[in-house]
Amino acid sequence: MTTLAPVATTPTIPRVPAGSGTFPTVRLRRLRRSETLRSLVRETTLDPGDFIYPLFITTGRGVRHEVASMPGICQLSVDEAVREVRALDGTGIPAVLLFGIPEHKDAVGSEAYASDGVIQQAIRAIKDARPELLVVTDVCLCEYTDHGHCGIIAGHEVLNDPSLELLARMAVSHVEAGADLVAPSDMMDGRVGAIRQALDDTGHADTAIMAYSSKYASGFYGPFREAAESAPRFGDRRGYQMDPANAREALREIELDIAEGADIVMVKPALAYLDVIRRVRDRFPVPLAAYNVSGEYAMVKAAAGNGWIDERRIVLEVLTGIKRAGADFIITYHAPEASRWLQEER
Repeated sequence: MTTLAPVATTPTIPRVPAGSGTFPTVRLRRLRRSETLRSLVRETTLDPGDFIYPLFITTGRGVRHEVASMPGICQLSVDEAVREVRALDGTGIPAVLLFGIPEHKDAVGSEAYASDGVIQQAIRAIKDARPELLVVTDVCLCEYTDHGHCGIIAGHEVLNDPSLELLARMAVSHVEAGADLVAPSDMMDGRVGAIRQALDDTGHADTAIMAYSSKYASGFYGPFREAAESAPRFGDRRGYQMDPANAREALREIELDIAEGADIVMVKPALAYLDVIRRVRDRFPVPLAAYNVSGEYAMVKAAAGNGWIDERRIVLEVLTGIKRAGADFIITYHAPEASRWLQEER
């Protein structure tokens, strides 16, 4: 009777000459064995200093109205906005981005550039409460017009050139109230140049512009329109915001905005456009922002609320992915929570 040799429980690994650059000489798992090692070789580092926190400012006093589609995010009156930014002290978040919800709207968005408008009041109050906090303001007419579009209209047509003067007036009024940066999001052609000229002409040559340079006509904005009460009354914004299918066009938009005087450029939204963020980062040496928008936030909150995902892990992974794609900093509604989680991990 023939006796069979026992089967080896551990397969024999073929030896490879040292320096060959292949397994088993190279074992990438060596640097994953502990959190200390993983941290040491980590290529992308997320920090609270990478975040800008958006706030929605409305009229009245003592108003803190939660947005149904964005759990944890509220429309805030000016006094409540001051409380909110004071609560950010110690988080490491360096900046807020303000959106206004005026008491009255009209065809030309006149409260957008009124010296006593809701945003102008908020800028003064926030800078008085926290002078070191950077205040960035959204420059767009959609929240202030009764038709909900981002410029002046004639019939159902959004007029580009006549809108530029109003956008420039809006930006100047924000800076005169104390804003540190202005962020035009309207996507009118030439608006960066018009704003730069207006700021220079009024003695604000040192104020930077963060342009929403490649802002796509995205379905991810739905919750924002509830928060900012800015849904268009007719049509949509595809005539001036970018086609989601286009990436080369984003590079053209950014190139033009830089030429017109943009100091910082932005890609919005972030998650479905990580390839665009990467292409922009590889081509242009200017600071790059990415907007982790309301729909992206709402999806995570909804899934977490149903117990389908680990919210903390997913949020930090999403934000790390945006930064890894090439963003220098991220506008995100997750900012306070993410900052706390990052501090806890230190």
